[in-house]
Amino acid sequence: MQLSIAGGIREFGVSAANSVAVIDGERRLRFREVHERSSRLGQDLLAAGLAPGDRVAVLLGNRAEWIEIAAGLAKAGLVMVPLGTRSTAAENAYILEHSEARALIADAPLLGGVTTPPPVVRLIGDGYEEALAGASADDPLVAVSERDPFTIVYTSGTTGRPKGVLISHRSRALTFYCSALEWGLGPGRTSLAVAPMYHGAGFAFGYTPVFAGGTVSMLGAPGPEALLAGLAESRAQSVFLVPTHAHQLRASGLVGDYDLSALDTIYFNAAALPTTLKDWVLEAFPGVGVHELYGSTEGGIVTDCRPAYARTKPGSVGPGWFMTELKLLDDADVEVGVGEPGELCSRSPFLMNGYLKDDAATAAAMTADGFYRSGDIAVRDDDGFVTIVDRKKDMIISGGVNIAPREVEEVVNAFPGVAETAVVGLPDERWGESVTAFVVALPGASPDADEIVAHCRTVLAGPKVPRRVEFLSVLPRNAAGKILKRELRKD
Repeated sequence: MQLSIAGGIREFGVSAANSVAVIDGERRLRFREVHERSSRLGQDLLAAGLAPGDRVAVLLGNRAEWIEIAAGLAKAGLVMVPLGTRSTAAENAYILEHSEARALIADAPLLGGVTTPPPVVRLIGDGYEEALAGASADDPLVAVSERDPFTIVYTSGTTGRPKGVLISHRSRALTFYCSALEWGLGPGRTSLAVAPMYHGAGFAFGYTPVFAGGTVSMLGAPGPEALLAGLAESRAQSVFLVPTHAHQLRASGLVGDYDLSALDTIYFNAAALPTTLKDWVLEAFPGVGVHELYGSTEGGIVTDCRPAYARTKPGSVGPGWFMTELKLLDDADVEVGVGEPGELCSRSPFLMNGYLKDDAATAAAMTADGFYRSGDIAVRDDDGFVTIVDRKKDMIISGGVNIAPREVEEVVNAFPGVAETAVVGLPDERWGESVTAFVVALPGASPDADEIVAHCRTVLAGPKVPRRVEFLSVLPRNAAGKILKRELRKD
């Protein structure tokens, strides 16, 4: 029996057929419905000419269809390629071309973000239901190896171009089982899907409850009021958040206005959770177990600081997670000792298959013995608890979104009058880091900061647009000519 992310739908579509799998506003989908609808979708796409292994792009907000689409593609042996709802047409075009997607499933209002759709298109709100109704309800039962990819998630890298991370059925099915064990996401339990489902972690923690026989409630509206109302109305016992959500909740002052008595578990990931903010979370949600995770699209969940250590290990992201080996390596790939900084590397069944069409990047990301290089510098204490102290890479994390500085720099550099640019992330109370562009103008030119930002908005997704533009006469460099971004961060 090969692990497949369609497994949970197949199993509970029979054993818990009448239990609610998905809540989306007033809509309720039971497991038998999700099982049937996912089979119909898989059959429809195969009948449209797609073959197992073909890629299918998905462009949706948080809504019920995410679950049936993921399961349906898996049943048909197709590979899911999520697109960001805030991505620009240029960004979507690159992903569609690079992934060689042959089909697109999208919210009808979002189709404007795709300039050249692939051959097969299914629009929710415009023909999607009719396509399902006309397809066979039989499970396609396409044989898929558990090592085969079920999704290609594009994440910004240091090269500036998004890299397609190949994630296998085995990787995420095991993640789902372990998550269900860790956070109680099985039968009789409800979880609220807050983070965007097109994000790697958002999908993993939104899909796990249904895979494990529980219920997921989709949160489609943004903001702290919607989040709190969603928790109260769904009576959710667990929720995955990023630190930005905690900042928003604290700023709103509304936590005490809602009945959150059902909530017993919160788990954080995607960016560092400042100690002062974590202390606020522990006080604002008394009796709720707070987990702080560390992970990545490529490495999956790597560590977990469990509730018992929330106060005794401040700043730590915990020891290695289930089935995960850790190493902290110096620049010579020699393991460092307790308390010494080193690059955090992990080996587990959750690791990616590699980067699509980029063997060189894949090789560079791995050690000779199969550990994934995170690019983050960490220290480990005597108990094996890890604390992230710095980033080896220049990646910016704003609101839980990874942003490659070079991608932003190239856009700013294309603006008339700009000679060169260095982009860094500066501390931001709300977003974790704020994208800041330091610009040197061409001689005699006077580019305008507001116009540069406006230019960026035409090319980049919202989180990548600089929030500040500062002008310098020269950029700080070392003797080799490399820009010293640490000097810019001091400003």
